[in-house]
Amino acid sequence: MDVEARNRLLGEIAETLRGGRAPEPISVRELIGWFDALRRGTNVNWHVRRSLEQAGLVTVPDFESSHIDGRVQFALPQALEDQPEERPGNNDLEPVVELAPQQGAAPVQFVGGAGVEPAYRVSRLLDPRLRLVTIGPDASLEEAVTLMLRHDYSQLPVMTNERDVRGVVSWDSIGPAMALGHPMPQFVRECMRPHVEVKETDSLFQVINRIIESSYVLVRNERRSISGILTTTDLSQQFQDLAEPFLLIGEIENHIRSLIDGRFTQEELAAVRNENDQNRLIESVADLTIGEHVRLIENPANWARLGLKADRAVFVRELDVVRQLRNDVMHFDSDRITDVERGSLRNFVQFIHELKDRQAPVLDR
Repeated sequence: MDVEARNRLLGEIAETLRGGRAPEPISVRELIGWFDALRRGTNVNWHVRRSLEQAGLVTVPDFESSHIDGRVQFALPQALEDQPEERPGNNDLEPVVELAPQQGAAPVQFVGGAGVEPAYRVSRLLDPRLRLVTIGPDASLEEAVTLMLRHDYSQLPVMTNERDVRGVVSWDSIGPAMALGHPMPQFVRECMRPHVEVKETDSLFQVINRIIESSYVLVRNERRSISGILTTTDLSQQFQDLAEPFLLIGEIENHIRSLIDGRFTQEELAAVRNENDQNRLIESVADLTIGEHVRLIENPANWARLGLKADRAVFVRELDVVRQLRNDVMHFDSDRITDVERGSLRNFVQFIHELKDRQAPVLDR
């Protein structure tokens, strides 16, 4: 969406709110899509927040602290002033701090833009599209076992309503109860154990140990309802989502260095150094960034010296895609790369393997 259309849309939303009508909530993914972004990151968040501020809008909950597929409601900042305790992190219009000027000098303004959500909140991992499966304390044990088998769960929250948690029933609690029970347990309440819970606003890194120790935590939101459950499986998936791109990009960079190594002089390598970083010492190919690798091999004469049986334009274009993904991954942007992008990295690794197998040897010059 172009800037003019986006600003017009945000302005219309603000007018709708001032007229006393609430627009339909949208997902965070849709919101950042208006800014031609696939995921959140420092620059994307800054542009979104700046555009919202210019339109006189905020989102509830804050778009940075929500799951990317979570839904947010547009609101006017003044509508939240009476209930700041219920909206942590949503007083997010970045202030412009003005210093008293010296005589004859213009005011000095410091512009904000870093955002308001530095912590990685538990809420970021809760996919709102997943329904929380619960069971009542008076339900049969057979029903609990059936639900756990059906959904491949290790535990179920035992609840009477969305706020009242009586405990948790799990394979770990059922086994001892059946082995030691006299008579044999028939109902969920006979196999319950105390539950472990955290808040949506807790830092994920502060509750990781609790998840590992208990194998799960229930998550309570600001309305005091249980909004989801996080398990060690979720942590494992999150680790893979974050770690695999790092490893793939690291392997790609190592392969690129291997393709280039020994084929250029130190002066030739230094010649492609970023013009904004001229003081950085370039002694070998290991000192080049991936952007400088692109700059080096996009030169036809340099490409010919690599001895690769591949089209230069295609290789450079695909490597530049990797460079852009690397920027997102290495800056630890807050949303995982897509499955398509992950597949692209895996395929590029395989592609380089095949090229290296057919690369011409280095010739003495």
